[in-house]
Amino acid sequence: MAARSGTSLAGHRSARLSHSLSGTNSVRTGDYNQRTVLNAIRRAGETTRTKLAAQTGLSTPTVVGIVTRLVELGLVVPLDKIRGRRGQPAKRMGVAADGAYGVGLNIDRDHLTLVVVDLAGDVRWRRTVETAFALPDAVVTFAGEAVAAALAETAIDPARILGIGVAVPNDLGRIVLPYQPADYDGWDYADLPAMFAAFGWPVYVDNDAAAAAMGEAQSEVAFEEASFFYLLVSAGLGGGLVIDRTFYRGATGRSGEIGLMPDDGSGGPTVQDVVSISALLDRLEAAGLPRDVDDALADAMSVIDLWIDDAVRTLTAPLIAVTCLMNPAAVVIGGRLPQQLIERLASGLRDTIDRADLPFSPIVRPAAMADHAPALGAAIIPFLDRLLPSDSILIKPDDARQSTSESAPIGAPSLRATRATSSSEGGVGSSSPGRSASSGIPGAVLPIGSSMARSFAPSVIFSRAGIDASSSDRTVTTSEVADRRRGT
Repeated sequence: MAARSGTSLAGHRSARLSHSLSGTNSVRTGDYNQRTVLNAIRRAGETTRTKLAAQTGLSTPTVVGIVTRLVELGLVVPLDKIRGRRGQPAKRMGVAADGAYGVGLNIDRDHLTLVVVDLAGDVRWRRTVETAFALPDAVVTFAGEAVAAALAETAIDPARILGIGVAVPNDLGRIVLPYQPADYDGWDYADLPAMFAAFGWPVYVDNDAAAAAMGEAQSEVAFEEASFFYLLVSAGLGGGLVIDRTFYRGATGRSGEIGLMPDDGSGGPTVQDVVSISALLDRLEAAGLPRDVDDALADAMSVIDLWIDDAVRTLTAPLIAVTCLMNPAAVVIGGRLPQQLIERLASGLRDTIDRADLPFSPIVRPAAMADHAPALGAAIIPFLDRLLPSDSILIKPDDARQSTSESAPIGAPSLRATRATSSSEGGVGSSSPGRSASSGIPGAVLPIGSSMARSFAPSVIFSRAGIDASSSDRTVTTSEVADRRRGT
């Protein structure tokens, strides 16, 4: 039914209903405002206090106090003053790229990738190994050796690593793919947080499509698209729905399962039986060609052309449903397909959806972070939990067992901060160092205005045999996120 004429509430804060009955307090408000100012500086690259006040809606004295605290924490650095204008030269500041890091690990059926990302969002180190159906012990060995190499080859301070995000497909051992070994179902019983507890950092486990979507939401392109659907083409097929820059998980954490939808295009029982790298490799093998997509770009374009056509046909109905039900600004396609194939898939879907005569057609584009997107997104998750803003920071979790990494899954809905009384607005001069933003709630993190000794994880010592580190004094314990392995 068409919407009634009149003033639309779309985009207005008054149109948003909270799912929580919890209010907020001065500590949460101060923490949120600090995170908002840091995010504004991070996105701008460099800025001034006056611009920050105008952008965030906070008073100039509050911004000055927050910036002073962020400089003390090593998260922001002062830059040269802007001269050549009348009056006092404006003080500039920028984000301290080395102020914090996140480690991201992507576990998939055909590869393992580990990245280290800095506070500015740049990849400081990356390693990928092409390996089929790696078992848990092999993954732990890979991660230990990769992190040790990253610290040995760079100037990264392990004490400033906020945590390690682990992106893994849902039902990793349960959904059987060709050539999958019998013991691969051991992943169904693996305790992923415990596997990586020896790092001594908080461990965040999420599904690969969710991690990719959360990482994409931090890109400059996606920041202008408050709502989008992320399509991850990997060994399987996953999806992630971002609404108002918040990742939507659904009632049981299984939103976005587009790959498990029935295929009405007669190409296979489910959508991912047609649209996945595994499905493409099966076609190459059936044509007597090696199971290698890169080689096929030169020798098997006819097979690829047919697969693209079938993939577009198979995805059209599900994406039309997503468009009509969720009204996303964009459909974003990422994954380990070669970039030219992602572009062809996006182009084909764009043309097909445009011809469907829908009330609204979303942009269909390749992801800004298409290559190794789950690993990059996983590395962003610790930042989202520990340093970047989210509406959920302002409210008490509904369940004391809920970890902050789940309650604050995505970046800020906007760069507007929360107005409060002068004593709590900035959370700088009024809060004592080391005070918890939500004292007594398991899994709570300290506000970024707290002492660096408590805000960052302990150093890690690596031995030739693997990793050996103290896991004490963590703000998010691995046991508190043990039940977070869900999604695709």
